[in-house]
Amino acid sequence: MIDLTGLETRPAQTWGAVRLVPLVRPEPIRDLRLHAKIYGDEPSLVALPDRTTYTAYIPHAFVASWTDDGTPAAAYGTQLGEPLRRMGVRTRRRMARRVDRNRLRFLPLHLALEGFLALHFGGPTLAWEEWTRQALAHGLSPRIEDAYAGAQVHGLDDALHVFEFYPGQCGLLLYVGDTLASAFVVPHPEDYLALHPTLIRDLYGELIYEYALFYPARDFAALIDAAAVASLADLRAQAEQREREWAEFHDSVMAAGLLTAPKRDEVVYRLGRFALRRFLPSFERQRENHIGEMITDEAGRLAYLKTFRLSEAQSRRGYLLDRLAEHEWSMPATAAALGTDEADLGLRLARAGFGHLLRQDVLDAYRKSARRGR
Repeated sequence: MIDLTGLETRPAQTWGAVRLVPLVRPEPIRDLRLHAKIYGDEPSLVALPDRTTYTAYIPHAFVASWTDDGTPAAAYGTQLGEPLRRMGVRTRRRMARRVDRNRLRFLPLHLALEGFLALHFGGPTLAWEEWTRQALAHGLSPRIEDAYAGAQVHGLDDALHVFEFYPGQCGLLLYVGDTLASAFVVPHPEDYLALHPTLIRDLYGELIYEYALFYPARDFAALIDAAAVASLADLRAQAEQREREWAEFHDSVMAAGLLTAPKRDEVVYRLGRFALRRFLPSFERQRENHIGEMITDEAGRLAYLKTFRLSEAQSRRGYLLDRLAEHEWSMPATAAALGTDEADLGLRLARAGFGHLLRQDVLDAYRKSARRGR
């Protein structure tokens, strides 16, 4: 579960299909700071520790700076109004890499996406007859997933441009068509002011791209009880009550899928008293599934968060891979656990984009069996 303790929800701002919900820290985190390094627009190649490579559009990296004694960390490049620097890069080493004693460069969202792409990447653990030699020898390589850059999401650029910042704002929940697209949290308000423009460079799922085209954000009207207002103090009390009601509704209903999403997480790097983690969801059907990364302190308090909402197709792929791995990639055992037969499971794998892992004669037999069953 993602714990947003220490962050308070403020009233949303809408633009077309986009709803932006500010997150405010009453007390910022001072001994961890973030700033951005902007790269070129060409695809980048990242060499991973297991000798595999990751190729993607990587527009920027974040650099985390921290102190070991709790004193305020220096905020490199986070002054308001300072232009974001550009630095052409084609090849990078690792998703998270130490660049100084107390500075770590990592690739936001790509750290999480790598974890999703690596899910059961090794493929079948036993040489069952249904799997191809390629699947047994090389697993799921190459593994490919699609996403949209923020600049392609209709209305997002304008929404971010007209957004009004709240005092103490350290984060944002971004909805498109009232569907949670992404969460972004940083340690300090100055970090957020500097990193807010990077949201247009982030990656978003297919569902978010489509919702931006077809589903406008609803209008939640805040109704003041005129009979209860006899002074400015009464009006202020009514406004504050509406703010509390909005926050309660948002946290319990609109953001519920995110707050209960992670099923497993992995520590990627230690940053003094902080830990950089990435997480995966349960891949349950008919519910939100978010992948992401976060930095938490020794008490579990959230310092940094960035998430990516998976599409239905991506969630389905994760679900099928999890079920196969649970049953050591045995088609009969997995089909029985799912309450179906081997032919149906094989065709589900093919529709999910994993048909190449199955031998062609086996897949043909599954299709023939399905036609006979109609």
